[in-house]
Amino acid sequence: MLDAEKQVEILKRNVVDLVSEEELLERIKKKGRLRVKLGVDPSRPDLHLGHAVVLRKLREFQNFGHTVILIIGDFTARIGDPSGRSKTRPMLSKEEVQRNAQTYAEQAFKILDISKTELRFNGEWLDKLNFEDVIRLAARYTVSRMLERDDFWKRYQAGEPISISEFLYPLAQGYDSVAIEADVELGGTDQYFNLIVARHIQQSYGQEPEIVMTMPIIEGTDGHLKMSKSYGNYVAFNDPPEEMYGKIMSIPDHLILKYMKLLTDVDDKIIEEYRAKIERREVNPRDVKMHLAREVVASFYNREKAVEAEEKFVKVFRKKEVPEDIPEVAVEAVFNPIDLLVDVGAASSRSEAKRLIMGGGVKLDGEVIRDFSDCRIQGPSILRVGKRRFYRLVPKT
Repeated sequence: MLDAEKQVEILKRNVVDLVSEEELLERIKKKGRLRVKLGVDPSRPDLHLGHAVVLRKLREFQNFGHTVILIIGDFTARIGDPSGRSKTRPMLSKEEVQRNAQTYAEQAFKILDISKTELRFNGEWLDKLNFEDVIRLAARYTVSRMLERDDFWKRYQAGEPISISEFLYPLAQGYDSVAIEADVELGGTDQYFNLIVARHIQQSYGQEPEIVMTMPIIEGTDGHLKMSKSYGNYVAFNDPPEEMYGKIMSIPDHLILKYMKLLTDVDDKIIEEYRAKIERREVNPRDVKMHLAREVVASFYNREKAVEAEEKFVKVFRKKEVPEDIPEVAVEAVFNPIDLLVDVGAASSRSEAKRLIMGGGVKLDGEVIRDFSDCRIQGPSILRVGKRRFYRLVPKT
């Protein structure tokens, strides 16, 4: 294990908020091995690169010998985290949460070391609280302090509803830290308020307050909105190598170095060299982006898969060729494009299929499908959806 000063120097890299560096240094010197917490709500089943930013920081703690506690919020997901929301978030059912949580942890272990991770579900302790316990927990924080939270205050000023359950969410998250006796808690910058509440809650229970560490939130492939499955601008942990590579190649140039800094192990000196060369126009940003895409794919799969993905990308997009190993789909000679996109999984719903078609992103044998009317094929045909997905359509006999 590195000395405390060296650990802190490395751990604070890319961090936005650290409350506080002095406490972190003192705690490492005092305890040696810290308990480092990340709480995640399985509101959706898929993890994407936005989650990877925090998970990679947790892995750094593991590399220094600290224990990571990954808390799956099977209880709190039913409340719904109001962070950044302009309206009350709908609650999920227990069944929905369980379905999402099933794959959540498996995906997290693509980055975390399972042997150095405690996997916990906060229903273990929150389900056991009775109504008196909840009231006593609520008494540890005030409404006025809760309204210091930016999104709550804006909604309050605008006369928009704020449910009491939303006030309870940060308290429940803080109680998680009490239950597992966290020394450090990580989250995105949108979690800062909740993490500060947790410090207060721990102190009220007689514990040392956890050190708060927040990480940047990355924009999605569109380059503007934060990465989210809701916005369709995400790169999922479970994306196949060639799709992951292709999505990263679609990001705007201004995100290349940010992604490289937060999602890869490329040395900072190399990143700064790239920055200077791009500014002086000594390197094509596309080539830097290819380096980025290789590194990300290799981190989730391996170097061989990353090289294969790059070769396929070059073949399809630089040489304008159709890849060889595309799925073959048997269809009727006359078919509806909306139904087909849903059936092959190119769209998650009919409304998404319509959006893809209206946006000009669906082609049949190179011709853009411009409306929702039936299509006809006479022999094997190529359906292209977006830039990366191809299907070989074969008429049913």
